[in-house]
Amino acid sequence: MRQPSPHPALRQLDAFVGEWNLWALDRSVGPFRTEFAWLEGGAFLVQRSDVVPETTLPGEWGPNAPFPTVSLIGYDDAAEEFTALYADGRAVARTYRATMTDRTWRQWRSAPGFHQRLTATVSPEGNMIEGEWEQSSDGEQWTTDFDVTYTRVGKSRS
Repeated sequence: MRQPSPHPALRQLDAFVGEWNLWALDRSVGPFRTEFAWLEGGAFLVQRSDVVPETTLPGEWGPNAPFPTVSLIGYDDAAEEFTALYADGRAVARTYRATMTDRTWRQWRSAPGFHQRLTATVSPEGNMIEGEWEQSSDGEQWTTDFDVTYTRVGKSRS
């Protein structure tokens, strides 16, 4: 069976492909292992994250930890945006819109009572991604939820 032809805009996400350690809260929480890999010949990018054995989840992170998580990222050529479908170990399922400009990934969703957005930048060397999740109850006033730092472990085999 033939695979779909990926939209050229998906190549902007090549910087993510590989294995990463994910840290949160000024690197005080983690590491969590994250892998980005191409699916269907590059038509989708999948992100999978989970706790690694040496990770301790402090305080509120323990019972609220979302792991494992998975996101399936594709491109909407009519909207000229990415779409990320997200699911996690708490049975949470969400849809995000996203863009990639230069090395900055922006991802957001609007939902009654709980709006979210992420801004994350890939380092020029491609070995680190630093970002910040924000939340809002009304979509107007935003507060920092938590920061994230990804450090590259290795390249993906996909």
